Amino acid sequence: MELPLLGPLIGSGKEAEVFDAGDRVVKLYRATAAAPKRAAFREASVLALVESLGLPVPSVHAVGQIDGRWGIAMSRAEGPSLADAIQRRSAEGPAGLERMARLQIAIHSRPGTHLGSLKARLAANIAGMPDEAMRRRLLHGLDALPEGDRLCHGDFHPWNILGAPGREVVVDWLDACTGDPAADVCRSYVLIRPVAPDLAMAYVETYAAAAGESRDRILAWLPFVAAARLAEGVPDEDEALLAMAGSGSLP
Repeated sequence: MELPLLGPLIGSGKEAEVFDAGDRVVKLYRATAAAPKRAAFREASVLALVESLGLPVPSVHAVGQIDGRWGIAMSRAEGPSLADAIQRRSAEGPAGLERMARLQIAIHSRPGTHLGSLKARLAANIAGMPDEAMRRRLLHGLDALPEGDRLCHGDFHPWNILGAPGREVVVDWLDACTGDPAADVCRSYVLIRPVAPDLAMAYVETYAAAAGESRDRILAWLPFVAAARLAEGVPDEDEALLAMAGSGSLP
């Protein structure tokens, strides 16, 4: 099925751009993205799987090419991101974080069947670290942590939650995997922290309270999640990530 005609650019990230297409949107992967054809089909298949589990995600309508770029046509998620809503009206922060936690808990309530291992992904990224002593220490520590079998988003943060309260849609599922929910929440912390450090820790505490989870168990994943994030090439974050990976403490 062909992708629809593109309208204005409405979103842009490291791996892809999102364009208006009427009642749909088209996400086009950049030519510089790793294996853009595979990424488009992978994300489309993950979205179809997650939608079948009853979670609030965009519906896939087509996968194809426009001007040599691979992309996905999806249903449109109306409304601002949760991050925008919280930042515009700080009084909504606690309620917004509660809704975010409930969404992630719902995701974690589903099985991660047919998806790759979160721990294996962390290990593969850590294996590329140049510091041999740190690499060996982290891989040894990671091996002792639980594998887990829950659905994990892998890129869960308030900029990937769109829509009005009660009608939120979770987008950007390319990094979905199966694993321990605590690791997925720790990943959320690492992603939010460079932009909003207070919000990042408040979210960990909100999730822990809502899920009956231990804050310490979530942060036990911090050295490994931070070290793996280094492999993603975000230079402005390198110093803080190395500190977290090296000590396991919050810089």
